[in-house]
Amino acid sequence: MSNWVNMLRSHYNWCLGDRISQYNQQYIQCEYCDLRAKSEACPLTCFVSKNGATGSPWKNTLFDKEGKPKNPRRSPGDIQITALPELKQARPWYGGIDSTILQQNVKRLDIAYQNFFDGRGFPKFKNRSNFTSFTYSMGVKVQGSKIYLPKLGWMRFHNSRPIPNGFTIKAATVRQRQDGWFLSIRIEDKTVPDYIAKPLAEVKKVIGCDLGITKLVHLSDRYQIDNPKFSTNKKTRLILKIRQKSVSRKAKGSNNQKKSAKKLGRLHKRIADKRQAYQWKVANKIVSRNVDGIALEDLNVSGMMKRCRVKTDNRGRFMPNGQSRKKGLNRAIADAGWSDLILKIEYLAVFALACRRHQQGKVVIKVNPQNSSRECRSCGHIHASNRNREKFICTECGYHEHADIGAAKTIRDRGLEIVRRDSAKLGARHLNAQKISPRSKSKRSEFGNLINQDIKAAKS
Repeated sequence: MSNWVNMLRSHYNWCLGDRISQYNQQYIQCEYCDLRAKSEACPLTCFVSKNGATGSPWKNTLFDKEGKPKNPRRSPGDIQITALPELKQARPWYGGIDSTILQQNVKRLDIAYQNFFDGRGFPKFKNRSNFTSFTYSMGVKVQGSKIYLPKLGWMRFHNSRPIPNGFTIKAATVRQRQDGWFLSIRIEDKTVPDYIAKPLAEVKKVIGCDLGITKLVHLSDRYQIDNPKFSTNKKTRLILKIRQKSVSRKAKGSNNQKKSAKKLGRLHKRIADKRQAYQWKVANKIVSRNVDGIALEDLNVSGMMKRCRVKTDNRGRFMPNGQSRKKGLNRAIADAGWSDLILKIEYLAVFALACRRHQQGKVVIKVNPQNSSRECRSCGHIHASNRNREKFICTECGYHEHADIGAAKTIRDRGLEIVRRDSAKLGARHLNAQKISPRSKSKRSEFGNLINQDIKAAKS
């Protein structure tokens, strides 16, 4: 399995390099007309040429009477998947890897490109630290404490979660971590009913959540959830410092350094596992409240953890910008794991409750958190001097409150405003739908379609 991971990483990097080189060879700054297809094409999606390393972009091209090709142009992923038999002939050692794994490896690159087209970062070449897994799409069997993986055979494993009756295995991902190999299985049961979104008109009670560092979560009902600080407490920081120093003192590339690095990695994994388990408990505690909706802060965590801007004087010399103090804050934010906690709350609110308790899921509302802890809940005055650490005292009217709990209540009120505004729009559409003439035969004239479109928009 270790050899497979190394070969798949090399294959992934080769496919990425091939796409980049083909794009550079055919770089055109605008859309162009393909002479063979006689149709408009875009270089960002059709950048693989016939003479490139990825092969011909056409599937057994057949032309009609007008001379136009019947078969569409293939995507780079399809071309590279079709070229896998040639890869096995040129490099026979790839024949020992299951074909579905190689196909999923190319699709992994397709997903990276799709994320780039959606506005995220460009795909990067992988190294040993960020490429540690491979995926089967078929052929996996489980019998008790044994599992069958194609081309690897039967092997024992710790079956931590038995597969429920009626579910079928759709895919399996094998991942190498610091203390061994782990397997995650994706299962499916088509008899499970689809999730039904709660209509906005039925959302009556909303709870607000303010994420913090001293306390992990402050709820609008004055309940506070502690932050254990798994990696920033005094004992853990001391152990991390000792083990990191042990790695840095070893000769670079030596076996002793690899052993120390592995020991350090196991400590980081143990911290991450503790944080993840605790976040699931916190998310379950929040979702299990007797409310219809959960209002969360729409935080830009990566932006909050960016380095401070460089300050220079008139002579161009660097000035203090507060980055040394912000380093501790960044470490505390990373330890809290706000983004992962929000994802777990969204998952449990939508799916877990609907499947486990046979009831409709809860609506998760993300609101703008700007000045939520500086706004007075009595007079609405907003100023930075209103808050002093955990104390809130309004400089205008003298209203006092716990700053974070007041922020949670403000987030709750903002979530209720969003719900009421959307419900009012839904009601207005309802009135307009009743006024439409019955002679109109368009689908937009039916009241049910209008409501369904609003519900779909609310879900998205």
